[in-house]
Amino acid sequence: MSVVGHAPPPFFKRGPAPLVRLVFFVSLSLILLVADLRFHTLEWARLAVATVAWPLQRITWLPIDAAGDVGSYLARQSTLLKENEELRRRQLGTANLLLRQQHLEQENKRLRALLDMRARLPVEGRIAEILYAARDPFSRRVIIDKGMQQGISAGQAVVDDVGIIGQVVRVFPLTAEVLLLTDKDQAIPVEVQRNGLRAVLAGAGSGMMELRFLAANAEVQIGDILVTSGLDGVYLPGLPVAKVVKIDRDSAYSFARITCSPLAGVERHGLALVLGARTALPPQPDDVPAAEEPSRGKRVKKKVR
Repeated sequence: MSVVGHAPPPFFKRGPAPLVRLVFFVSLSLILLVADLRFHTLEWARLAVATVAWPLQRITWLPIDAAGDVGSYLARQSTLLKENEELRRRQLGTANLLLRQQHLEQENKRLRALLDMRARLPVEGRIAEILYAARDPFSRRVIIDKGMQQGISAGQAVVDDVGIIGQVVRVFPLTAEVLLLTDKDQAIPVEVQRNGLRAVLAGAGSGMMELRFLAANAEVQIGDILVTSGLDGVYLPGLPVAKVVKIDRDSAYSFARITCSPLAGVERHGLALVLGARTALPPQPDDVPAAEEPSRGKRVKKKVR
């Protein structure tokens, strides 16, 4: 309420009129623009404001930069996971190829070695693959993928690129059973390559072999190589069989106990060479039967008389 004789105080303090203030600020702006454009009078002010405002700008941009970095990190992680999964799949796919390639290289190496032995041997041979071992746990027998249809017969020798593996004992139409040298029922006549000493080599049933029926003072040494003697008519003479690894000479026994290790891959390789049957050499034209020599001598004596 107003008091008699007094005007009420103004609610807001009034200054210049709005139009006057507008004209003033527009004129001031134009003056500053012209002065800065012509004389660069506000350069120091601009630098000062930019220096003061730079930390504020960085603080303002921090949440935006952090959000961008988090998004980029998550995107990279997702991309890396996908790439790792793809690389793992490729690695698994190529691992099979690498394993097969290594297996094929080993097979090719053994095949070349077998073919080289086949070229050296004076008999026919047929390459066979060992399919699986016999089901009898007390015997050392394997099954090969060649049988009657391929001309395999019982008694044929089986070798690899190093030496003898065993002997064919049973033949089926498409497969055959091979008795390995390390079987207890297998025996093969051999001779010591160093001095020609003949003996019988038998399987021990545990991956090793024994040289039997040799005297305790027999001239056999550790490291001697045993080769086939050819006396059985099955194996060609001179084929490597085993190596002497242990000798027990006990005076209480008449025979020495000689342990040998097979040279060939008897229980390792998957390929083998089945040798054909041995054939006798044809008689030479210059050979003269011994039975005819006495008769020729008698006829000569009669002619002299």
